[in-house]
Parts: sequence; structure tokens; C-alpha cells
Amino acid sequence: MAEQDAGPSFLATGRGKLTLTLLCAIAFLDFIDASIVNVALPAIRADLHFTVQDLQWVPSGYLLTYGGFMLLGGRLADLLGRRRVVAAGTVLFSLSSVTGGLAGTSEVLVGARLAQGAGAALMLPGALSILTTTFREGGDRGKALGVWGGVAGGASAAGVLLGGLLTDGPGWRWVMLVNVPVCVIVLAGLFALVEGDRRPARLADFDVLGTVLVTGGMLLLVYTLVKAPDVGWDAARTVGGLAGAAAVLALFVLNEWRGRDPLLPLSIFRIRGLGAADVTQLVAVAGFLSMFFFLSLYMENVLGYSPMQTGSAYLPLCVGVGVAAGATAQLVPRIGTRPVLVAGLLLAAGGIYWLSRIPVDGHYLTDLLPGLMVTSFGLGFAFVAVTTAANANVPPDQAGLAAALLNASQQIGGALGLAIFSAVATSRTEDLLARRTPAPAALTSGFSRALLVSSLFLVAAAVVALRAANSRGEAQDAPRTDPVPEPVPRA
Repeated sequence: MAEQDAGPSFLATGRGKLTLTLLCAIAFLDFIDASIVNVALPAIRADLHFTVQDLQWVPSGYLLTYGGFMLLGGRLADLLGRRRVVAAGTVLFSLSSVTGGLAGTSEVLVGARLAQGAGAALMLPGALSILTTTFREGGDRGKALGVWGGVAGGASAAGVLLGGLLTDGPGWRWVMLVNVPVCVIVLAGLFALVEGDRRPARLADFDVLGTVLVTGGMLLLVYTLVKAPDVGWDAARTVGGLAGAAAVLALFVLNEWRGRDPLLPLSIFRIRGLGAADVTQLVAVAGFLSMFFFLSLYMENVLGYSPMQTGSAYLPLCVGVGVAAGATAQLVPRIGTRPVLVAGLLLAAGGIYWLSRIPVDGHYLTDLLPGLMVTSFGLGFAFVAVTTAANANVPPDQAGLAAALLNASQQIGGALGLAIFSAVATSRTEDLLARRTPAPAALTSGFSRALLVSSLFLVAAAVVALRAANSRGEAQDAPRTDPVPEPVPRA
């Protein structure tokens, strides 16, 4: 992908605006499919005769392959060409959406979701790296990342909203089929707006062992986290899975350190603040994603909301995220990413703490809307700032890898948060039910406890964010590096 030279603003042109719209559409498509099925789960279970235990694989199957193949997708985009890899991922995403929408059995739907996640893992890091290598003139990159971050922050809420509308309207199958026309538009836009980048990689130079190790390790890690609430955190299966994932990923790091052409060049961590931004993303998303999960359950199972009412309840949050994202694009060039990121995370922590005080007889206007609005502004600030910080000073030939690291952190954070907080909520609810507490009160108390711990995670993310880069979104900033060991040549 050819970079734009310094000069007139590319973002101010019609082609620039269309390119940004296309890339954000890809992000929206991938992010929204992590949450759009949640409201439709009861209808899916009734139609395809899922067991309660197997139903979790409708949302978790997507998360598993999305996180597991993310690093591979980012590296392939750098080596084989970003447009080519994004297009391949879009085709896979579209075909799996058709398969899932027409599925007649539970096994076919879960298989489609697994394939859909793999397609998204090819699409997202390539799209973000196209953005960071295209918009390079002064404030263009900061504004583009601001829009991207706003889309990322609001997509989960929009997924719940759209999922409710489709499920109560044409039916649950359309939460899958709605992707197809969007994918067709994305493919047309890719070849019309994005230049082909020729980065032929010789098969002999490709890090096959590293690919197998990191993909296997990530898949095992996410799978273990997804299953932990069911089998127990102290179960041999959970402990063994986590230990196995750690061992495989340690072997991956050793392989990358010694290899000539590593899948993950460790030199990327010389960019000061990159690791801190990725860890911030992981911890923050654990709290954010859990909020949507537990509030949706609270609205449907305690307050008796319909899927459409539950989805509509998040509409003000989407608006708040958009407003905050626009403000962040103006603030970052003036004060840098770090103050905006820390303030956003603390604001979101306060909003989720407010939501943790939900009562059994809650009312939307007094008990949900205020906390949602506070959280929405924090969410908008945080996602834009962390995306900008994580891409600060990344060389163009590693843009796909940096994007993959950030988004892999998001997927692992989501899986980790749901696993931990589901255990917290379930433990509290079961304890109260054993004391003959009415079910609505027991459920509400469990959700409240989980949301409280979620808010503490966001405070922890704010502490980690103090080590992130304080970029002002300018491509010309000189990179600051920390020394890391040089690779040891292979024998």
C-alpha cells in the first residue's frame, strides 16, 4: 500500500472520506458480530434445539477463532498484501454468514460461527493497517483513528440493538444474513478505493512453526477461558488448559527470538508504550464487554424487557460514544493520548460502578440511563485514545502486526472478562438461591457483584495506561525505543 506523501489533506477529499468509511464498515462488521447474536440466543435455541451447555458456542465460537487467528491475520497482511488478505477474509466471512443463516442444525451454525471468526481475523488487522498507512498527513491520521475508535467503541452496543430489532422482526437468521450485502459492498469498495500492495512472501521464509505455535496457543487459551465457568476454575481441565497454553506460547516466544524470519518480530516491542497500550486494551475490554452481557441479562430476565426493548436501551450509549469519539479527535492533538485514555477509563469505571447499584425493581430512566451515558463517554474516549497510542510510530511494514496485537488483546480480554465475571455472578446468585432468596433478587445481586468487579478492572486499566505512549497522532513523531535482546541466529 503506497503511503500518502505530506501535502494536501487526503481525508478532505471525496476518495479519502470514502476510504475511511469503507475501513470503518469493515471494523463495524467484525466488532458487531461479536454481540449481535446475544439477544437472539433464546430464539436460536428453540429453533435449532440447542442444549443449554452447547448454546454458548454460538457467541463463543466466533470469539475463539477471532482471537486465535488474529496474529496470523495481521502478519499475513504485512507479508502477502493488505487488500488481498482483507478481501479473502471478507469472502470467508460472507460465505460463513450465509451458511449460518441457512443452518438447519446446531452443529452447522456453530461451524459457521467458527469460520466467521477466522474470516474476521483476516479482515480486521489488515483494515486497520491500511488506515494507518494511508492517512499520514498531519492530523489526518488522528482524525481517522478517532472515527475508527468511535466505531469500535459503539459496535458492541449497536450489535445488541440490531440483534433485538432483527430477532423481533424478520427473525434470528437475519442476524447472520444481514452481513452478506455489506460484504458485497466492502469487496467492491476494496478494489475501487484501495491500491493493491505487492508484498510477495517466499514460502521458504514463512515462519510455519511460529504460526502453528501461536495459533494453537491462542486457540487453547481462549477455549479454556470460555469453558472455565462451566467446568470450574480449579478443575484439572482448566488448570491443564491454562498451563498448556502458557507452555505453547512460551515456545512460540523462544522460536521468534531465535528465528531469522519470525511471525512476530520481537523488535516491535522496542516501540515504547506499545505493550502497555495492548495490556490496557485487554483489561479494559474485559470490563466493557461484561457490562453489555450482564445488563442485557438483567433487562430481559429481571425487568422483563423484550429483545427489541433491550437493544433499544443501548441507543443513547451509541450516541454518547460517537460524541466522545469526536471530542477525542480534537483533544488528542492538544494534550496527547495518555491523559484522554486515563480519564476515559476512570470515567467508564465510575459509570459501571453506578450501574452495579441496579435494584430488582429498576427503572430505565433512573437506574440505567445515567450510568450508561457516563460509561458511553468513557468508552468513546478510551477506545480512540488506546487505538491511537497503540499505533504511534509503528513502521508501515509492521502496521498489520501492530493492529493484530491490539485486536488480539481485545479478544483475549473479552474472553477473560466473561469467564471471570460469569463465575463471580454465578457464585453470588447460587449462594443466595441456596438461602431461599427469590430468583429475581438473587440474579440482580449476582449481576451487581459482577459489574462492581468490572469497574475495578477499568481502574486497573487506567493504572496500566499511565505507561502507554502519549502520542498526539502525528506521523512525524520520532519513535522512542527501549532495548531488547537481538535475535540469536539459527544454528
